[in-house]
Amino acid sequence: MIELRHDLSPERIFLTGEPGCGKTTVMKRVAESLTLCGLKIGGVMSIENRDAGRRTGFSLEDLMTHETGMLAGIGFDSGPRVGRYTVDILDLDRIGAQAVQRATKEAEVILIDELGPMELYSSRFIEAVRVALRTQKHLLATVHKRANHALIVEVRANPAHALVEVTGANRDELPAQIIERIMSPK
Repeated sequence: MIELRHDLSPERIFLTGEPGCGKTTVMKRVAESLTLCGLKIGGVMSIENRDAGRRTGFSLEDLMTHETGMLAGIGFDSGPRVGRYTVDILDLDRIGAQAVQRATKEAEVILIDELGPMELYSSRFIEAVRVALRTQKHLLATVHKRANHALIVEVRANPAHALVEVTGANRDELPAQIIERIMSPK
């Protein structure tokens, strides 16, 4: 088993990039590798829902409990709209915010996919992320490239945060680089 770094400066790595560039794929690979190393991973992962090859919405998964719920979809009756999707605030609070809260208390590494326009409609989710940022735990999150919410502005402005743009040229090497930053002493 590989040993987790426990120094005074936990890693804060935020992946950004164009839609479809591989941010979530990088997150999944990091989560799988850290889990294989014996670390307790927690947080929330977004899952794209498709029907007949067409994107119909997004689900959320709590990485510790594997509970799932809807983040947003086409044809919902009520909730805030982002493009053609309607956000499910109840599931975002119940699954997304609680997953981040649980990870903050119980996990060794916190993963959050994604800090974007849909997720930032939930004040509970925003508060859970703010609390996670104050912990002494390593945190890896994806950030919507064009989001300008106050939380995203704070994340981008903090010099202790590593903002990494995911591209076709670097996405295959990023998981190993991120794992090394989290696992190796500075």
